[in-house]
Amino acid sequence: MKNNKPQETTGPGAPASGRRAFLARGAAVSAAAVASAKLIPAAQASEANLPPNVPAWMKTQGGGFLNPPYGLPSPFEKNVVRKLPATVAAFPTATRTPLQNLFGTITPNGLFFERHHAGVPVINPDEHRLMVHGLVERPLLLTMNDLMRYPSFTRIYFLECSGNSAAEWNKPTGKTAQDVHGLLSCSEWTGVPLSTILDEVGVKPEGKWLLAEGADAAAMTRSIPLEIAMKDALLVYAQNGERLRPEQGYPLRLLLPGIEGNMSIKWLRRLKIGNQPFYTREETSKYTDLMPDGKAREFTFEMDVKSVITTPSGGQTLREKGLYEISGIAWSGRGKIRSVDVSVDGGRNWREAVLQGAIQSKAVTRFCLPWRWNGEPAILQSRAIDETGAVQPTRQQLIAARGTKSFYHYNGIQSWKVATSGEITNVHA
Repeated sequence: MKNNKPQETTGPGAPASGRRAFLARGAAVSAAAVASAKLIPAAQASEANLPPNVPAWMKTQGGGFLNPPYGLPSPFEKNVVRKLPATVAAFPTATRTPLQNLFGTITPNGLFFERHHAGVPVINPDEHRLMVHGLVERPLLLTMNDLMRYPSFTRIYFLECSGNSAAEWNKPTGKTAQDVHGLLSCSEWTGVPLSTILDEVGVKPEGKWLLAEGADAAAMTRSIPLEIAMKDALLVYAQNGERLRPEQGYPLRLLLPGIEGNMSIKWLRRLKIGNQPFYTREETSKYTDLMPDGKAREFTFEMDVKSVITTPSGGQTLREKGLYEISGIAWSGRGKIRSVDVSVDGGRNWREAVLQGAIQSKAVTRFCLPWRWNGEPAILQSRAIDETGAVQPTRQQLIAARGTKSFYHYNGIQSWKVATSGEITNVHA
């Protein structure tokens, strides 16, 4: 879809010419770029390196390979990192993706969020096995080499922890998009369809559920309905073009697109077919949704439609009045994003944003909308709608349906308040 951005016109006055005109136009373009793109303070530039001067890095021979043998980002991007939650447990179990610093829809492997229950195991792939047993005709014990001989598929999917944004049930505690929504990332995944392996072993007619177990010290296990396992699940061994990293399940993980992240078992070692749920610790004492009447909903697998504006967003500052691009991401466990609406007045009025790039099922979609800030207070919001017609709810609508005792599956509309100073904060509007 084409993004038609508004054109800025020059102010009154006689046209300039020659070198002065060139420099004047360059200065105007630079100022506009700063106003629209540089939302957070940057290091003070050295006048000696600014046009029309020749910068220092043009006066000496450049270095060789900067980061052998594995490339790293520029040292000027050293603050774009995964982040621990504000309150860190004695044994940290999660890091968060810096959503406000990313472009497009793919999360680099080094910035993909982490979530683990007993640390990251160091697994020798040559000694790792996947056992498939239970209500099957032909049990299998597969090496990594065995798995990689099957036909592979590559797909783009998001992965989100069901506890993402959980603090927003009560009060706006997170400062940035990373703090509030950073347990979300999106990658290109490569692996073998789980259905291929299940067809290979021959699931017996009475087989209805699948137990997936990880090889970490927690032996993380979850029950999965067979219809989900046979749909678009992957046995993944590569991410964004390289082998999985240890914190993402090396050498093998399960990926269930659109399903709460804890069910995409990492370091996968065992799949057992049964005729009913296995009711493990992680789906009884954890990962259930407590309702207002004190009862808990079990097996709320799907991640609901959701979106967040990533720029301008919390922790950033608008440095001056003028034109900005509102940009953010939307996703749904039910399929494709159909549309995203944006409000700059706390939800009183909405405009449809432009969806960028290919709109893929169960993957992150980026949206954008031009906005001219006049220096007055504003509240920025986004509201996503998926292809099933599901609409992202307000926080008030979510609480009306589920109360405030819940923890998982929060997908309320995010509000960012822009003060007259340009400072942006997380609020409940």
